[in-house]
Amino acid sequence: MIIDMGTLLSKAKKEHYGVAAPNVWSFNTVRSAYEAARELKSPVILDVAALHKIEETVDAVRFFEKKFTDVTATLNLDHGGDYEEIVTALRLGFSSVMVDRSTLPFEENVREVSEIVKMAHALGVSVEAELGHVGQGYEYETTRDSGLTNKDEAVKYVEQTGVDCLAVSVGTSHGTYTGTPKLDFELLAELDKLVQIPLVLHGGSGTGDDNLAKAVQTGIQKVNLCTDLSVAGMEALKEYLGVDYESMAKNKELGEFGNPSANMWDGDIAAAKGYKGKLEHYMRLFQSVGKDK
Repeated sequence: MIIDMGTLLSKAKKEHYGVAAPNVWSFNTVRSAYEAARELKSPVILDVAALHKIEETVDAVRFFEKKFTDVTATLNLDHGGDYEEIVTALRLGFSSVMVDRSTLPFEENVREVSEIVKMAHALGVSVEAELGHVGQGYEYETTRDSGLTNKDEAVKYVEQTGVDCLAVSVGTSHGTYTGTPKLDFELLAELDKLVQIPLVLHGGSGTGDDNLAKAVQTGIQKVNLCTDLSVAGMEALKEYLGVDYESMAKNKELGEFGNPSANMWDGDIAAAKGYKGKLEHYMRLFQSVGKDK
């Protein structure tokens, strides 16, 4: 069953656990997310970014929604861009949209997000937006502090926009970090006290289990995950292929793959198992196991 994210995360906030939000982009990643959710009896948020061909991914979600009727999930547009992209997601039946206007001045951010909130709420769709800015890992050392969420602005932002969930910047970064992640837990604790709606953490990958567990304990209800799941899938694929990549460069007889019995179908399944295993790890870490009963 797919429900709006505001409802799903309000329960998480009340019961003090976090919900994993894996990026999904293919038949097998969607299936893996649903399988993990069913096996652990955990809710899940399916984050779909526009660059991952949302129409095809939505078809996969609808297919597995019918097969996993006991799983509670949210279908969320991740980092929604221009107006047309968000309208496309609404037309496709997304139950939540994340509107990213985090690089705009406060007033412009409020104005653009407020318009989308009115439209989305009229359709029963929840809205996530970002205040402060979570940058890219390669620029972490130079942008980490400048993007932190202002706690006073956060209160006004929620009141003025009417968003259902707020993505905050407390020291994480998207992708692979070039420095050591340093989360501002004091800021997060203050935001948790001041902001009544669920809080979202972008840039979960590479942040470290201790940091993420503490973030959930301190007030985060949703953690976005992509890079870590992709890396786990690639590692599982390498293991399936049985390839020693360093040896390949020295021994041309190994051929293109080093495993003549390998095939694309089984390779895709192997990668999905790695993705699923890492996702299950995070569901346990965020203490959402058994919360979908």
